Amino acid sequence: MLVGDVTTAGDKFNVATKDTGTVAAAKAQVQAIRSKDEQAAYDADIDHSRNPRLIDLWNGFLDLGYATTRGNTDTSSFTLNTDVTRSTTRDKIEAKFTMIDSSSNASGTDITTANAKRGGVAYNLNINKRWFGFGSVNLESDQFQSLDLRFNPAGGVGYHAFTTPKTTFDLELGASEDREYFSTGLDRSFTEILLGEEFVHKVNASTSIHEQATVFPNISSTGNYRINFDLAAVTAIRKWFGWQFTVSDRYLSNPIAGRKDNDIIISTGLRLTFSNPAPAPAK
Repeated sequence: MLVGDVTTAGDKFNVATKDTGTVAAAKAQVQAIRSKDEQAAYDADIDHSRNPRLIDLWNGFLDLGYATTRGNTDTSSFTLNTDVTRSTTRDKIEAKFTMIDSSSNASGTDITTANAKRGGVAYNLNINKRWFGFGSVNLESDQFQSLDLRFNPAGGVGYHAFTTPKTTFDLELGASEDREYFSTGLDRSFTEILLGEEFVHKVNASTSIHEQATVFPNISSTGNYRINFDLAAVTAIRKWFGWQFTVSDRYLSNPIAGRKDNDIIISTGLRLTFSNPAPAPAK
């Protein structure tokens, strides 16, 4: 960065600096020219990005889906999916939650036909441009797996394998603890390996895809494993409003007796987005 009065001479800028005299700089190599006030504002903006307040830089969305029938049978189904993220050049915080609640009176009485909830919190800390460390806690319940609670803390290292303005692809390797509490009275706990990937791609100006898959090979019970898979596609209609399609799949190789090994939540509906950028620096 050169500071001083600027004059032009052909394809060069001549900068009269205070300490080293006049310095010539080729115009093709100059990225920006700012006044003293503009530079102060720019530096303040960079400082906001590197050292934002905890309440700044949050982005997120809320997906809503609802379906109902009335007549010979009364049914209703409600889905909700939300995700909030705070990303800086140093770290990332993410919290997410997904649920489905469905009921029907086809048998003559009102019964619940689906009741599942999934959520979690994760923190990533960048070690350098490629590597990052992560820690997470995921919680889950599913009435029809007789699962009252799955408590799943995890941690490890990740690698930014591919990063462009339109596409990112990350890999993760770590370990986790899977603690399961069932309504049958069964409680069990396993130590697992964590193998994960996350893919985000902006298809065009309005449509994007976000996919994440994690495999948990079981160390305590060799041969068993879990798979978490989430996929979301969204098309923006307005800056704050869009249409989404999501799939959330949980596979368990060793369910309790009488229960299936796979549960999938599929939903489509409205997406409401929000953003809380850092405040503009004082001029």
